[in-house]
Amino acid sequence: MTQPRRSFQVGTGLFILLGFAALTYLATQTTSIANYQQGESYSLKAKFSNIGQLKARAPVKLAGVRIGSVQSINLDPQTLSAIVMIAIDKRFAEIPDDSGAAIFTSGLLGDQYVGIQPGGSPDMFKDGDEVILTQSSMQLEDLIGKFLVGGDTAKKGDQAKSDGSE
Repeated sequence: MTQPRRSFQVGTGLFILLGFAALTYLATQTTSIANYQQGESYSLKAKFSNIGQLKARAPVKLAGVRIGSVQSINLDPQTLSAIVMIAIDKRFAEIPDDSGAAIFTSGLLGDQYVGIQPGGSPDMFKDGDEVILTQSSMQLEDLIGKFLVGGDTAKKGDQAKSDGSE
């Protein structure tokens, strides 16, 4: 009777360990902790007025493909804007120098990343160049506020029309 009980305990223990291993794997793959193998890279600088919840090591994507990561984030004391240093893998060196950078969110409440929007210039970015065309992070609260204010404005306009026509 002790033999079946012991094998049941061993099986339960292995099942729990396997569960923890699976949770750890999922946690590292769904966050920016995921191991991204980046070889030689070159740096670009981008200034944003609002970076939202962007963090160092966040992905940098072009057409949905990860091409690099955020190296560092600092504040420019003169302009009070965020300076984001981006490391781009040298395999993706053919990015036109009139390309833009924007901060996007994965899903509705996911992590933020820098998205590169390619331009059409024949000249390419070089190490240390600055991305001039940037679009700051859109905050969910701002979008909800614009939606609510827009809805109230439309209602007030409709009300004024109906009051004037009666």
